[in-house]
Amino acid sequence: MRALRPMKRREVIACLGGAAIAWPLAARAQQAAMPVIGFLRSASLGDATHLVTSFRQGLKEAGFVEGQNVAVEYRSAEDQLDRLPALVADLIRRQVAVIVGNHNAALAAKAATTTTPIIFVTGADPVRDNLVASISRPGGNVTGVSFLTIELGAKRLDMLRQLVPKAATIGMLVNPGSPDTEAERREVQAVAQAIGQQLIILEVKSERDFESAFAMFVQRGAGALLIGSGAFTTSHRQRLVELAARNGIPAIYGVREFITAGGLMSYSPSMTNAYRQAGIYTGRILRGEKPVDLPVIQSTKFEFVINLKTAKALGLDIPPQLLALADEVIE
Repeated sequence: MRALRPMKRREVIACLGGAAIAWPLAARAQQAAMPVIGFLRSASLGDATHLVTSFRQGLKEAGFVEGQNVAVEYRSAEDQLDRLPALVADLIRRQVAVIVGNHNAALAAKAATTTTPIIFVTGADPVRDNLVASISRPGGNVTGVSFLTIELGAKRLDMLRQLVPKAATIGMLVNPGSPDTEAERREVQAVAQAIGQQLIILEVKSERDFESAFAMFVQRGAGALLIGSGAFTTSHRQRLVELAARNGIPAIYGVREFITAGGLMSYSPSMTNAYRQAGIYTGRILRGEKPVDLPVIQSTKFEFVINLKTAKALGLDIPPQLLALADEVIE
């Protein structure tokens, strides 16, 4: 049998060099083969870290880990809705496997493609707004997660009245660009009229409008404030909380994130749970399921949060009946 000759030094170096070249090429090929998700929001991504974390958790439950077997391209219109079509077009050019978006982002995506799967997370009515044909049979390339927001306005108004029963006038701040603003406004107005509650509703279209809106609430004697739902108000929560504190107005908000920013009370659907469910649906689509076969998930998890530190700063005593309802009390 012929003996193997020893490899010369230059041959060893050549082999190692070849391996060094081959490994990066293989790694790049593996990365290129990963499915890519487009994660698109009309509002700021800077305020959505908790939602991204929950979305990743859902993906993980479905068997996908970002950077290991799936990649995610993040995009935000930063509250400028006219930027959404270009952002969607960019994601489509990148041949993403799925587009995940909040309400306005999903509408823009649906207008641009009938083939790329779209997963929405919305507090609006997806049937009314033509995202899907029906809840049980969404049809086309779109499905997702919906949660109630409109119907919660009356509940928030009731909680404010329990907290500040002597408030002759209650203010409501809304953004007309939010998809459910008009319906939420009508619901709160109807309830206020039925119970004889004086209500002042002011619109804000940009952060520049905040100061004048709060000045008007103070001028007209608003004893409490309801902040309307939507991505716009949520993305500006820190500023709104600061203005409520500065003007000494007790306020209730549409999502828990206001309370972690120092707000007084929130009653809301669980946004983190909704995005976790969106992550699970995204994973199922990556595994080959079709949006047409996935009924819209109707999230029914709610949470009522009270910030006792803020209540104390406002000189308020939280009624026992409200404390008993709270899912979480921050001290």
